[in-house]
Amino acid sequence: MFWYGRGAGGWGLFAMSVSVVVFWALIITLGVLLYRSLARPGGDSGRVGGRPPGASPDQLLAERFARGEIDEEEYRRRLSVLRDDRGGGPWDGRRRA
Repeated sequence: MFWYGRGAGGWGLFAMSVSVVVFWALIITLGVLLYRSLARPGGDSGRVGGRPPGASPDQLLAERFARGEIDEEEYRRRLSVLRDDRGGGPWDGRRRA
């Protein structure tokens, strides 16, 4: 029954105790992670940054105005920049003369 003479020594008991604690910590962590991944409300896997993937800049600006993040003057100024037909922004690849 006792293969190691009088049983496991001091280091053997310590290693066994630590391994049991680590084992249960891993099991609990995996359970929590699994629960969090399955219990997400709305399944927002297609969203980036909390917004719909196909939202236009006009829609995003209107949402910020509706939430009160920007005032009407700033909303109209940014909207006019977005709707400006001249282009010339750093993102469109055209150069201004």
